[in-house]
Amino acid sequence: MTSTENFMSKKAGLPPGTLIHIGKKTTEEQRITVFDYNPEELKEIECKNIEDVFPFRDKKSVSWINIDGLHETENIAKLGEHFGIHPLVLEDVLNTRLRPQLEEHDEFLFISLKMLGISGDQKHIITEQISFVLGENWLISFQERQGDIFDGLRHRAKDTKRPLRKRGNDYLLYRLLDTIVDHYFFIIEHINEKIEVLDKRVLIDSTNEFIFEVQKLKNKIINFRKVVTPLREMLTTVKKDENEFFEESTLIYLNDVYDHVIHIQETVESQKESLTSLLELHTSLLGHKMNQIMKVLTIMASIFIPLTFVAGIYGMNFEYMPELGFRYGYFIVWGIMILIFIGMLIYFQRKKWL
Repeated sequence: MTSTENFMSKKAGLPPGTLIHIGKKTTEEQRITVFDYNPEELKEIECKNIEDVFPFRDKKSVSWINIDGLHETENIAKLGEHFGIHPLVLEDVLNTRLRPQLEEHDEFLFISLKMLGISGDQKHIITEQISFVLGENWLISFQERQGDIFDGLRHRAKDTKRPLRKRGNDYLLYRLLDTIVDHYFFIIEHINEKIEVLDKRVLIDSTNEFIFEVQKLKNKIINFRKVVTPLREMLTTVKKDENEFFEESTLIYLNDVYDHVIHIQETVESQKESLTSLLELHTSLLGHKMNQIMKVLTIMASIFIPLTFVAGIYGMNFEYMPELGFRYGYFIVWGIMILIFIGMLIYFQRKKWL
């Protein structure tokens, strides 16, 4: 039984909204931080208890509450109860196997998507689910592990001249989504580099390992496409619907994110086609190589068939064979066989089979 099935089996028979973390435990301790700001002031707070974030629900400033680690479900349940987040939404937050999604509720907006990165050895794509719940003046983010890609955004937010300090939490959510999408381009570059290496190898590598590496990279592209396609659908929904959670000025910026997602999706499709072409070229080269081998074997067989015929005749043990009495018969037969061999080589060469 796979790990996913093990996690899902725990939920069998439980009522809807029961909070169970489905996914790998990626951090030992849950970390709770608050990034609270207005045009004049900014505070970064690390909370020891989940109750410490409760006062930020009713503050007039923008409060970004970030939860690192999803395994302590009791804290998440308390947080959801205080901020009025539906248990079914919290259930989706804790299920890291779900596809990206967007849900609009009366009091909040829920968005879940994948945050991607490259491993230190540059060999693997690291996938982490991140969920956002957007309320009136607050934004809660749920991450699987500590450490993210938003440090640059946090640093720039300390500058009072930055637009982030003068806008609402909807603009903050846009900046976070934009940062996530921008990092998708690093995945694009990573895959492009892998394709370039395989493209150089295709003419010289005829091993099964090449096919295995192409297929492995193709699976990466398919998984990447599963991340990008729902995100495009989500942004399309936000653009088309009259969404009360985003101001019109912020929707303009979301259009830019949408354009980036379309570009990424088109690039992913192009990469998939490139790998398919590499596989087809590799298969064609293998077929051509096999044809060359069969051609050589066929020519060799064609040369030796008449020689075998001659040798077979003079290898018979009849007592009264006319040529057995020739003194130079042995040399004559050798001469005939050599002439046949040379003649067939000349014939094949003129036919351009050699």
